[in-house]
Amino acid sequence: MGTTSDEMVSVEQNSSPSPSSSLNPLCFECGQQHWTRENHLYNYQDEVDDDLVCHICLQPLLQPLDTPCGHTFCYKCLRNFLQEKDFCPLDRKRLHFKLCKKSSILVHKLLDKLLVFCPFSSVCQGVMQRCELEAHLRNRCPGASHWRVALEKRKTNKAETEIENESSSTVIDPLSTLSSETDDCSGTGTVPTERNSTLACFPTWTEDPGLDNPAFEENSGADSAQQPLSLPEGEITTIEIHRSNPYIQLGISIVGGNETPLINIVIQEVYRDGIIARDGRLLAGDQILQVNNYDISNVSHNYARAVLSQPCSTLHLTVLRERRFGNRAYNHSDGGSLREEIFHVVLHKRDSSEQLGIKLVRRTDEPGVFILDLLEGGLAAQDGRLSSNDRVLAINGHDLKHGTPELAAQIIQASGERVNLTIARPGKAQPGQTVRDAGTHSTSQHHSQPPSYNRPSSHKDLTQCVTCQEKHITVKKEPHESLGMTVAGGRGSKSGELPIFVTSVPPHGCLARDGRIKRGDVLLNINGIDLTNLSHSEAVAMLKASAASPAVALKALEVQIVEDATQTSEEQPSTFSENEYDASWSPSWVMWLGLPSSLHSCHDIVLRRSYLGSWGFSIVGGYEENHANQPFFIKTIVLGTPAYYDGRLKCGDMIVAVNGLSTVGMSHSALVPMLKEQRNKVTLTVICWPGSLV
Repeated sequence: MGTTSDEMVSVEQNSSPSPSSSLNPLCFECGQQHWTRENHLYNYQDEVDDDLVCHICLQPLLQPLDTPCGHTFCYKCLRNFLQEKDFCPLDRKRLHFKLCKKSSILVHKLLDKLLVFCPFSSVCQGVMQRCELEAHLRNRCPGASHWRVALEKRKTNKAETEIENESSSTVIDPLSTLSSETDDCSGTGTVPTERNSTLACFPTWTEDPGLDNPAFEENSGADSAQQPLSLPEGEITTIEIHRSNPYIQLGISIVGGNETPLINIVIQEVYRDGIIARDGRLLAGDQILQVNNYDISNVSHNYARAVLSQPCSTLHLTVLRERRFGNRAYNHSDGGSLREEIFHVVLHKRDSSEQLGIKLVRRTDEPGVFILDLLEGGLAAQDGRLSSNDRVLAINGHDLKHGTPELAAQIIQASGERVNLTIARPGKAQPGQTVRDAGTHSTSQHHSQPPSYNRPSSHKDLTQCVTCQEKHITVKKEPHESLGMTVAGGRGSKSGELPIFVTSVPPHGCLARDGRIKRGDVLLNINGIDLTNLSHSEAVAMLKASAASPAVALKALEVQIVEDATQTSEEQPSTFSENEYDASWSPSWVMWLGLPSSLHSCHDIVLRRSYLGSWGFSIVGGYEENHANQPFFIKTIVLGTPAYYDGRLKCGDMIVAVNGLSTVGMSHSALVPMLKEQRNKVTLTVICWPGSLV
C-alpha cells in the first residue's frame, strides 16, 4: 500500500540544515524523498474527497487513469499493480494496462486545485495549489533555495562527505513514528522532536543505486528501477546482509517469541531506506529462524531482539517465507502427485516419553502439517531421513492431510515407542546445492540441516512474562520548573493507538531527582486529568501546563518484562548498551502485550474477496489444553491475497472478534473453519501494537 502523507516525515521538519548534516536526494516536483516507482508526496491542507482518492495507495490521484470497468487509479499505482496481476484491484475483472485511458480534463483540474503546504514549512508557510508547488520550489521557496546551497557545498567537498556518510549511523523511518511524536515535557517551549526528525528518517549516504531521483534534478529514468531480488517461497533459506558500519540499524520491526503463540520471530515491517530494505529480499511476514550462529526459532522476544541488535559487518540470516497462492511448486491432492515422493519413516523411541525432535508448522497456502526444523541430536535428526519442508501425510495411520500441528503432536505423544510417519517430499534440487542470486554479492542456500546453535525453550504464558504495577507519585518542584521527561504515543499517533509513555528521563530534572518515574512507564493521569484517551499533542499540553504548579501528582503504570531465569549470562548475546537518556528509545513489542485491557484500542478491518480462495493470513493461538487461553495472533500474510492487498493487517496483530463475535475462549480448531466459511466479506476486530525496532 502507498505511504500516506502523515506517515512520511518530510524535509520541512529541519529548518537549519548544515553542510555536516546528511543531505538526502529530494524529488524535483514535490520536494520530498520517495522512490521513482512511487508517487509524489504532498502535505494536503484539507481532507480530500474520497472520489478523488486512488484505492491502491489511498492518496489523492496523480496522473489518473480510468479503467474500462469504471474505476480510477494513479498511473504508477495501476502500472505497478498490473505488472504482477491481470485484474482490476477493486472488482477483479480482467484488465490490461493498455486499455486504460487518461481521466477527463475536469478530473485533472480538480486535482490540480487541491491545496498543499510547502514541504519546507519551518521556513516557508506557503499554501498553494498542487500544480503550482514545483514552480514554487524552483523559484520562490527560501527553504528549497537554502537546501540547494547546502547541496552545492556538499558537492564541492564530496570526498569528505563520503567519509562522514560511511561513519554515521542510520535512524530508520520507524522511529519517526515514535520519536517524531516524542516531546520534551519541559514547559520551556522546546520544539517537538517531530519538527526535527527528517534527517533521521533516511540513510546518511546517497549513493544508493536504488534511489533514482537526485536532488532537484529532472530524472528521465523513471522506469529503470530494478525489481528487488526475491527469496524462494516455502523453503528455509540463508542470506547474507553486508553493512559497512556494523552499528547501522537494520530498519525492521519484529514480533513473536516463545512467550506468545507465534513462537517464531516474524518481521512486522521493513522500513524504507534501511539496510534490509535496500537489500530488497526480506519482506514483512518472513520468519527469522537463525542469526549468525544463534538459533532464535524458539526463544524469548527480547532475546531475539538482542541477537539481531548485535553489531556486525556481515549478518547471516536463516529465514522462511510462506508460499504464495498460485505459485505452488507442486500440487498436494489427496491422491498424491507425480512430482511428490511418498515414503514411510518409522522411528523407535527408547521410551514413550522421548521426544522425536521435530518442529511442525502449518502453512497459509495449503492444508496439512509440515516439518519446519529438526532438533540437532534429536531422534529424527539422528535417523537422517526427514528434512525441513517435508509434508506429514499421516502418523500411525491417522490422516493429517488436513490436520494441524497440535493434532499431530497429540498423536505422537499417544503413540508409545513406535511412530510411523507417512511423508510427502516435493521434487527439488540436490540437497546442499548453492544457488547464487544474480546481481548480488550474497548467496542463498537451502538448508537440510538444523541450525548449529540451538536453544530449545518451552512455551510460556504472557502473564508470566510481563508485570504491571500502578504507582501514585507526588513531585514537589519550583514554580515553572520543568518535569524533565520526554514522552511519546497518544491516540491517533503514527505508531497506532498507543497510551502516553515515557521515552527518557534526562538527568538533573525534578523527576530524575525523585527517581520514581522511569523510561517505559505508561502515564495514566496528571493532577487528576486522565491521559489515556488523549492525542499526543493534547497530552503534551497537559504535561507542560503542570509546569506552573508547585506540586504534580502523577499516576503511572510501571511495565516490566520478566526475563527467563533459565537463560544464563553465558547464553546472552553481547550487545552495546543503550543510552538511558535517548529520547528516541522505543518499547519492546512484548511490553504492549502486557498492558491491561483498559488500555487496549480495537479497530475493525473489513476484508473482501470476489473468489473462494484464502483470505491470505495465518493465525496462531486460541484455547488449547496445553497452553490455556492464548490470544489469536496474525502470524503471516501471504503475497497476492485479499489481506495483502488491503494492507491494514500486520503480523502480530491480535484478533479479538470476527464479525462481532468475541474470540475469547475460542479454540483454534473452531476459529479457522469460521473464517473459511465467510464468503465475500469478513470483519476482523484487531488490536495492533508496533513491533520492536531492530
